[in-house]
Amino acid sequence: MQDSSPRTPIIAPSLLSCDFTRIGDEIRAIESEGADWLHVDVMDGHFVPNMTFGPPLVQAMKSVATRPLDVHLMVSNPIAYASNYVDAGAQVLTYHWEAMGSGTVRGAKLANKAFRDAGAPMVGVSINPNTPVEPLEAILDEVDLVLIMSVFPGFGGQRFMEHTLSKTRWLREQGFRGIVEMDGGLNAETLPLCAAAGADAFVAGSAIFGAADRRGTIESFRRAAVEAMKEPISGSGTVR
Repeated sequence: MQDSSPRTPIIAPSLLSCDFTRIGDEIRAIESEGADWLHVDVMDGHFVPNMTFGPPLVQAMKSVATRPLDVHLMVSNPIAYASNYVDAGAQVLTYHWEAMGSGTVRGAKLANKAFRDAGAPMVGVSINPNTPVEPLEAILDEVDLVLIMSVFPGFGGQRFMEHTLSKTRWLREQGFRGIVEMDGGLNAETLPLCAAAGADAFVAGSAIFGAADRRGTIESFRRAAVEAMKEPISGSGTVR
């Protein structure tokens, strides 16, 4: 079954690419320039080789932000931090499938319950480019969002991995009616491909924060996504 409900693009600039020396001003500016969500990449230096954004900093972001904080936990033990990030202001809280018992259904179910119990308004699960999507079928009714990584998390300068689009198509072909988000290498060329495959939330860092006209870039991304969403989702859904 394929999701036939109307989709509205969500543009989620990644704060990892903003100017950290003036993060409050950057949040106010990017919201005024059209951001729908603010994507917050949390890294623990273990699950991925980088460290960013502890709960106190997210709380500081929340004190300025008026748009939802889309907090992506790239950490080895996401359950241990769920309450901290919900209390800090996360409105979307996403964990990695791979962090839960090497990607087991039981581990994911534990994370889903823990995130709900912590009070997360929206719960998401993310998978890396080399992780099969089909096992997620067992938990699709428990999550609000699936985040498909189109690059490997924690490494900069990677190219968009087009094979990940088949995972997005597969989710829609299974009838998943939640939000499908894509993150990694999104720009003017790749974002419409994501939208055409069934994604409705789009994370972009340097493509937005590095643009000379950030408002115009966000507007062009939104227009491109809307146009791509008009076409029926196509493709075999074969996952590579």
